[in-house]
Amino acid sequence: MDWFKRAKEGLKPQKKKEMPELWLKCTGCGEIIYKKELEKNFNVCTKCDFHFRQKSSDYIAQLLDDNQFDEFNANISSVDFLKFKALKKYSDQLKAAVKKTGQNDAIRTGFGKICGYEVVICIMDFSFIGGSMGSVVGEKIARATDEAIKRHVPLIIISASGGARMMEAAISLMQLAKTSARLTKLAEAGLPFISIVTDPTTGGVTASYAMLGDFILAEPGALIGFAGPRVIKQTIGQDLPDGFQRSEFQLKHGFIDAVISRHEMKERLREILEFSTDTQVDEDARNGDLSADSISRLVSVTKMDEDTLDQGISTN
Repeated sequence: MDWFKRAKEGLKPQKKKEMPELWLKCTGCGEIIYKKELEKNFNVCTKCDFHFRQKSSDYIAQLLDDNQFDEFNANISSVDFLKFKALKKYSDQLKAAVKKTGQNDAIRTGFGKICGYEVVICIMDFSFIGGSMGSVVGEKIARATDEAIKRHVPLIIISASGGARMMEAAISLMQLAKTSARLTKLAEAGLPFISIVTDPTTGGVTASYAMLGDFILAEPGALIGFAGPRVIKQTIGQDLPDGFQRSEFQLKHGFIDAVISRHEMKERLREILEFSTDTQVDEDARNGDLSADSISRLVSVTKMDEDTLDQGISTN
């Protein structure tokens, strides 16, 4: 008997359509943000000032004049010389990361101008295997440093990394010494090195070039340290203070020089470059496109840094 069979065919299930990701939830305050509005605001939450992680292309657009970035050594890529395999083969991870980011490794290096001042700039990308530092990252930073010395211009490195790349074993650890030695040559040439640390900057990157800057600037709320807070807590068996290893905490304890919002970063870099170089630039290029509102925000951020530092000194 066909009592339990349909006489007519029922509704056919339709394939689920993939909708574009138009909205994001802020990690800091839980606010639902329209993605395009977030991008217009430098990927910073308008409600709580939480700084979302950015791609290297975002930093290029925000910091360099006319979005002009003359990249060099873009074709250098990592090799799986150890035939490393964990849950995935390292070679497969590299292929997936290249496909995902459109880059050959976790850092881009090139020439550009900031308010008319020529610089060599290196920008790490956390989306490429966690921004991990392997042989290519170390080599590209070394070559970028050589270019800065050759052109007699400042060097800027924007860090975003989980540390040394374990899939390259001791070779990745050698990059700590390699990059540090090259930066010594930059200092001997009398050229400034500006280090900008973003969320997160940890492990071998913190133990080398990220903390060797003549000027060390950080974005608000960035995680900065060597080992992560969870590992430290398990090791010492004690609760950690609020905001531990965040940029404001590191400023209070003297590990960095300033905490600067993305909205003010370009202007603060202009001030540093004007102070630390003898280059003369056109007045219009030097002033950039600052509005009265951005200048007032800059003053408030500077005052905040001074108040935070004073509080840290009085506490200690």
